[in-house]
Amino acid sequence: MVVAVKVFKKTSPNGKVTVYIGKRDFLDHLDHTDPIDGIVVVDNDYLKGRKVYAQVVTTYRYGREEDEVMGVKFSKEMIVACGQVVPQLIKPEITTMQEKLLKKLGENAYAFTFKFPDMAPSSVTLQPGEDDQGKPLGVEYAIKTFVGDNEDDRGHKRSTVHLAIKKLQYAPQEYSRRLPSSLVSKGFTFSNGKINLEVTLNKDVFYHGDKIAANVMISNNSRKAVRNIKVYVVQHCEVTMVNAQFSRHVASLETREGCPITPGASLTKVFYLVPLASSNKDRRGIALDGHLKDDDVNLASSTLVPEGKCPLDAMGIVISYSLRVKLNCGTLGGELVTDVPFKLLHPAPGSMEREKSQALKKMKSIERAKYENSCYADDDEGNIVFEDFARLRMNED
Repeated sequence: MVVAVKVFKKTSPNGKVTVYIGKRDFLDHLDHTDPIDGIVVVDNDYLKGRKVYAQVVTTYRYGREEDEVMGVKFSKEMIVACGQVVPQLIKPEITTMQEKLLKKLGENAYAFTFKFPDMAPSSVTLQPGEDDQGKPLGVEYAIKTFVGDNEDDRGHKRSTVHLAIKKLQYAPQEYSRRLPSSLVSKGFTFSNGKINLEVTLNKDVFYHGDKIAANVMISNNSRKAVRNIKVYVVQHCEVTMVNAQFSRHVASLETREGCPITPGASLTKVFYLVPLASSNKDRRGIALDGHLKDDDVNLASSTLVPEGKCPLDAMGIVISYSLRVKLNCGTLGGELVTDVPFKLLHPAPGSMEREKSQALKKMKSIERAKYENSCYADDDEGNIVFEDFARLRMNED
């Protein structure tokens, strides 16, 4: 069986410059990040002594575009890597994919390779509300290729190519096997005894789409009664640029089963929750793993930092998760609340969980025909399939 390799391509409006990359998702392995490698094909007769430059650009939007007045901007655009591609000053080390493309595309093809800087933030998009206009808040990356006389030249739109890419973090191959837990108690001013609440999760690292099992143990040694139980999966976001923090519930349930828990009684029960992006559509402020295509959107992964680095040094939009259990002890008794932190990530490439996830994703994509309108050009030679970048994937409907 011959396996075709997918390569993404995009051409400038005037058709003179075309950029090819082997993937859109680049993985942060904590100790290193996948290099950004690709090919630029340019019509040499069009250059007329000019040069072709490539840049990796990140846009950090931390405020709504419609709120920008009197020249105040709520976004920062930074060039994290750049270089001259045509003519080449230094010949880069090429990958197998680049070598195949260079042979296939001819003498007008030139390779380029860039690296993400250390501690570069991951791609995160904050889901806009129904009334929000303009670009969504978050951290985005793009490869910009343009024709100009020097690096500072802005280039012309007709000869410029923008390719949106994502920088993602995956679960490490080895991680702690401990079971996260929390034990809290609540006493009451005018009565003796306490209500004890212990919550334990079945593991520390969960993958997108996993069912989270929370073992809840309640013992009531007070004179109050527990009326009901609420369980939430909470997504915590920290926008480092403006030092703002907020939280959103991405999964929840409320139950009266086993309630009221009267004085002297106890309850042990396992609650299951599945946090999904599809269950939070159109909810403003939900953090997503970038947003290139509607059918590959997940909730934003937990932010990881390399060993030896301080979590406070993380940049961009920092994401964390916790499971929150809330006991309602009546009007005068108030509430007893505890949070148990955990990590929500993608399975590591090559792991069994990753293979299962990819198989499930493939089945879903086959069933959802509305997302099958990408442009493909099959090519038997070299078993390479080219997919054109859609110009506005986020707004297609």
